[in-house]
Amino acid sequence: MKAFLAVRLVVVVVACGFLPRLSAQPVNGIQAVVHDAVITRMEVETLTAPFASTLARQYADKPQEFNERIASLQGESTEKLVERQLILNDFKNSGFTLPESYIEEAIQEEIRTEYGSRAKLTKTLQAQGMTYEKYRQQARDRIVVGILRSKNIGQETIISPYKIESYYRAHQTEYAIEEQVKLRMIVLNNSSAEGENPKAMAAEIITKIKEGAAFSEMASVHSQGSQRNPGGDMGWVETKGLRKELRDAAAALKPGELSGVVETPGALYIMLVEEKRDAHSRPINEVREEIEKVLLDQQRAKASQRYIDKLKKKTFVRYF
Repeated sequence: MKAFLAVRLVVVVVACGFLPRLSAQPVNGIQAVVHDAVITRMEVETLTAPFASTLARQYADKPQEFNERIASLQGESTEKLVERQLILNDFKNSGFTLPESYIEEAIQEEIRTEYGSRAKLTKTLQAQGMTYEKYRQQARDRIVVGILRSKNIGQETIISPYKIESYYRAHQTEYAIEEQVKLRMIVLNNSSAEGENPKAMAAEIITKIKEGAAFSEMASVHSQGSQRNPGGDMGWVETKGLRKELRDAAAALKPGELSGVVETPGALYIMLVEEKRDAHSRPINEVREEIEKVLLDQQRAKASQRYIDKLKKKTFVRYF
């Protein structure tokens, strides 16, 4: 399958300062044929276009990698369109029927969910140059594809406790949690207003806290950090994620202890360690639902691929 970069992608990347390699083939040429249905290059480009601007920013100074990523995405888009057409062809050949009332109800629900009203949908379609009839056909196709996918993979969605436990044992590192501390912080910028002495202010705040002032109150009044409003509350943080000066200070404190003034190049910090947790792994009961979802997704993907492979074996498919 030949890679190409379509016209709308060119507009995006030219604005980013480089021009990708272009195919000499027409934008709306044939990309693939499934039975008697044609998938055009414009359809593939339309499906790929929403990701183009993001990729252009990511690879602004790497045009070759940009071309490779776009080509890869276009390949994935082509496969999605081929799979969709295979399923629609299977629907037609298998003699399935859907009541028009069911389709209309599903479309109206989509309009309410995605657009809020028919009027907003109409404006959106006008901006895209699409008729309501075309939108309705595309919506009908989505409904048909969704129903047939569910029908062909729905029977393979049971995950046994043994599989969950086996996955948990094989992926222990994914559920490891580093040492954590529950912190409150007061931050004083070194570049304070003229005439202010951040070190003197920090010392005064520590004195007031030791005399009985609430740390949260002092943070709300004096802190210049992002957590000022919730009383300097940082919640649970992994100690390895703290900069070295703060990490060392936190390691030396016991729960309930107040630090001295911790100096860094940009700011002064006062820390209160409320609690500590040693490094540990999340227990299986805590992650069981997460693992089940991962395994379900994997199993459904395999079942879906088997369905598509079966359709390809009995359907004419050609890529260009």
